[in-house]
Amino acid sequence: MAAKESIKLIANNKKAYHDYFIDETFEAGIALAGTEVKSLRLGQCSIKESFISIDKGEVYILKMHINPYEKGNIFNKDPLRTRKLLLHKAEINKLLGKAKEKGYTIVPLRVYFKDSLVKVEIGLARGKKLYDKRESIAKKDQQRDVERQFKQSFK
Repeated sequence: MAAKESIKLIANNKKAYHDYFIDETFEAGIALAGTEVKSLRLGQCSIKESFISIDKGEVYILKMHINPYEKGNIFNKDPLRTRKLLLHKAEINKLLGKAKEKGYTIVPLRVYFKDSLVKVEIGLARGKKLYDKRESIAKKDQQRDVERQFKQSFK
């Protein structure tokens, strides 16, 4: 009997979906200090400017901002410190191989609690050109108009 896992979203990177085509996603754990987890429980996190780097076979997230926990005093860490992501070696090798290809990058997509663990969803992404972004915006506008018309037809 499998228990249903609960997921609570902490931070979402909408800009990544606008700027990149996401080809593949991976779920990674993250190494945090105690006060950082408490701050995340309050939803105080931003991943808009953050990015992923691979160094010596280990994956790190840089510039991820976690506000200092207000009751943490001396135990608080630097809000922008580099944090290690926890992935299997095969996943790291796959990411490393793809990231070396031209046009691919690794971006954080969202941070969330899965049961009681903090997870980061990272995506293997290709950059969009300006005309691709315009096309995406046009599709969203068209979809919004269709939904609006559909909603009005039932009134």
